[in-house]
Amino acid sequence: MGELKKWRDEKWVRIGTDGSIKGACGTSKNKKNPDRCLPLKKAQSMTKEERAKTAQKKKRFGRKGQQVVSNTPAGKVTKQYTKR
Repeated sequence: MGELKKWRDEKWVRIGTDGSIKGACGTSKNKKNPDRCLPLKKAQSMTKEERAKTAQKKKRFGRKGQQVVSNTPAGKVTKQYTKR
């Protein structure tokens, strides 16, 4: 199976600035400055505070007009997700 197919098959979720999982990725009402999206397994492997930090970073730089904002170190998506 190709890497793109694997990526598409992952369940991606939206992360709010409070660190909670808000729903499916792509359902943000603010289209100009959308919420951070992560694979569900990755989001569940992070603490609520870690999720909040990466979502806040996305919103902060998004307000400045940046479309692509890198994750925080804890939010980096790797091939394996570990549950803490």
